Amino acid sequence: MKVVVDLSRCQGYAQCAFLAPDAFRMHGEEALMYNPQPDDVQREQVLRAAAACPLQAILVDQLEGQDAPVEASP
Repeated sequence: MKVVVDLSRCQGYAQCAFLAPDAFRMHGEEALMYNPQPDDVQREQVLRAAAACPLQAILVDQLEGQDAPVEASP
């Protein structure tokens, strides 16, 4: 799993840090820090955090092995 956050869109609402604290955390009041390759154990939390982002600033690329993207279930 690969995570990319568009930091120019992120407004620091911190929904991601609340829902997936092992992958996202706030540094100060507005700066988001995140793990670009969280463990598969965190998959559900990261997907929920991405879905909860009010600005849709989080992109999650689910990888099967190392090469092929996997489509997310609706």
